[in-house]
Amino acid sequence: MPLPPQVLAIDLGTSGMKAALVAADGTVTGWAERPVPLRVLPGGGAEQDPVAWWDALAEVVADLGRSFPEHLRAVGTICSSAQGEGTIAVDAHGEPLTRCISWLDMRGAAHLRRQFGGFPSYRGISVRKIARWLWLTGGMPSVTGKDPAAHMLLVRDEMPEVYARTKSFLNVLDWINLKLTGRTVATVDSILTSWVTDNRRATGVRYAPSLVAASGIDADKFPPIVRCTEVIGTLVSHAADHLGLPASVRVVAGAIDNTAAAIGAGTVRDNEPHLYLGTSSWIAAHVAAKKTDVGSGIASIPCALPDRYLMTALQATAGANLTWLRDKIVEYDDPLLRAGQISRDEGTIFDAFDAIIPSVPAGADGVLYMPWLYGERAPVDNPHLRAGFLNISLETSRSDLLRAVFEGVALNTRWMAAAVDRFLGAPVSSLVITGGAARSRSWCQIFADVLGVEIRRDANPVLVNARGAGWIGAVGAGLIDFPDIPDLARNDHVFEPGPDRATYDDIYAIYTRLHKQLAPVYKRLHAGRRPA
Repeated sequence: MPLPPQVLAIDLGTSGMKAALVAADGTVTGWAERPVPLRVLPGGGAEQDPVAWWDALAEVVADLGRSFPEHLRAVGTICSSAQGEGTIAVDAHGEPLTRCISWLDMRGAAHLRRQFGGFPSYRGISVRKIARWLWLTGGMPSVTGKDPAAHMLLVRDEMPEVYARTKSFLNVLDWINLKLTGRTVATVDSILTSWVTDNRRATGVRYAPSLVAASGIDADKFPPIVRCTEVIGTLVSHAADHLGLPASVRVVAGAIDNTAAAIGAGTVRDNEPHLYLGTSSWIAAHVAAKKTDVGSGIASIPCALPDRYLMTALQATAGANLTWLRDKIVEYDDPLLRAGQISRDEGTIFDAFDAIIPSVPAGADGVLYMPWLYGERAPVDNPHLRAGFLNISLETSRSDLLRAVFEGVALNTRWMAAAVDRFLGAPVSSLVITGGAARSRSWCQIFADVLGVEIRRDANPVLVNARGAGWIGAVGAGLIDFPDIPDLARNDHVFEPGPDRATYDDIYAIYTRLHKQLAPVYKRLHAGRRPA
């Protein structure tokens, strides 16, 4: 029998280029990836080479073709998920004039304050301008300079010759779409953090003339806006040749990573949340109305669903704490891992952790961990916060520290979840958990116990962004509709809160006091230093 139509789902993250073959029912047949380096510069700079992305895309598609030639021949649609908040200046021919200024890049912070300062101000930004952003967009530029609003000003002020040659400023997703189709567009979610759109009507996201005029960037350098599910064209000849695909393959606009994950998790119904566990983490849910909770830093923003918004509450570091453990504390030849009888060839780091975590009782023998390795975003926006262990004694083991890290991230998520409950107007009783770190069964159980809610694990959490891009592409191609997705989503295990819930209630009461007591200390320690 002929294969069902396949979507080539591109998943471009900070770590590298990935691609998968996704059927309309969510089946992921193939997966390939290539790393792409991140270039860290003095003064807070962080860049990636867009040409390296494009070359890596050809390599991963070739890998898929070698492993799954029939499935690749069945590809009729391409759709991408990409890291957000990157900025690329392109010339009239679509060629990049700079490397991509990454979402980690803070060099534009001072230019942002100069452009948008005024009295009275909040962290150097005019309160009057903040109020206008909140009213029209639902948010405001990051004062750290990590989004396109600041990146574009950096180019304007420090690279005037580049600015003069710039035809358009594009986000990461937009540049990939330009290379695929020759068409310059932005999606309703990729344009968000340029902070120049009127988002008050989900079905009619458009540029706000007052915000464009105040941005300091020429209006004609902003691309036209399209819906995430719009077919924006077919492959131009050089893209078809580059990828080894027919020029007839259509390209659906796609979405940035958190938008795609919300679709890939299967959580498309109103107020149905998912918890994404990656380097950072977030709780997100589709909602009917635009809304902003200034106090907790939570907002609902344009997304892939054409008549809905996506509430997103972001935790700055989650899986990054495990990366820190892996790279700085635990090595693969470490006795801690040999105790779990796991080696690099026998399993993942998550298998190793899962062999050890259950041996330590809930509460990690009194050790508390604060997971603020890179500041925090929600429910407090504080770049000065840093991670730390509390209550270590001579009897504390590394296994205790390991469990404390898992618990600390979950406790911080509970702190954020309280703000999410208020935003949604009702307590969350069940969450889909997804993202690469959801592979740890122990961590999923800790989340269920700490949050006191049912945790439903995505059957293939590593592929959530690719699956989301696949489903967005399938909707754009007319293969399915968004309401079909919940019946197509698959979970492999349900974790129920257990008897450790009472222990974590007591620990949580202490945890929430730590921020109030330590925030002034961190502020003093970081006085005069560049924030994260």
